[in-house]
This record gives sequence, C-alpha cells and structure tokens, in this order.
Amino acid sequence: MQSLTPRELHQKIRSGQAQITVLDVREPWETRIARLEGCVFAPLSTFGTEIVDDLPDDRDVVVLCHHGVRSAMVTQWLEQNGRERVFNLSGGIDEWSRTIDPSLPRY
Repeated sequence: MQSLTPRELHQKIRSGQAQITVLDVREPWETRIARLEGCVFAPLSTFGTEIVDDLPDDRDVVVLCHHGVRSAMVTQWLEQNGRERVFNLSGGIDEWSRTIDPSLPRY
C-alpha cells in the first residue's frame, strides 16, 4: 500500500505537480470539527462500491481519516478493486494538524 505523509501531500498540493483528489472517509460529526477544503466525503459507515466509479481515473487519490487506520483499510480496498493511483495519508488529519496547519482543531 502506498502512503503519503501530510508534508508530502502538502508539497504536492502547493507545487501543483499532480492532480489530486482527497477522499475523506471520516464520519460527519468528525468533519464538523476539522476538515480540509476541497475533499470528497465518503464516510466509512456508508462507503460503497459506487464511490470507485465516481473517483476520477486521471488523478491521484489520497484517502484520509482521523489517524490513518480507516483510510488504510479504504486505500487497500481501492487497490484490490483496481485503483492504482491511491495513497493513504499516514497519521490522518491529526498529523496534518500537528505538522501543517496547527489552527485545525485536534480531537
């Protein structure tokens, strides 16, 4: 399974070197506390195969959750279902808040 650190993702976003879709698999109550702008939301509790069809094939997909456990499961599932350009955000939004944007609330 491929993964990116928050620093690596931040660098890719800032440089514009890759088209990226960030897939947030946290639950709605979590996204009300802290969220990254521009994410596609697909809570793990309602996650289904239709999300694969809705994800663009021409860009990297980075999956995030709170600490990186749920997103790792989804990343692995996406890979097993034919997605090649998919990455887990290691440390999740918690690590993003600690290393990239300290103004983002931690929970």
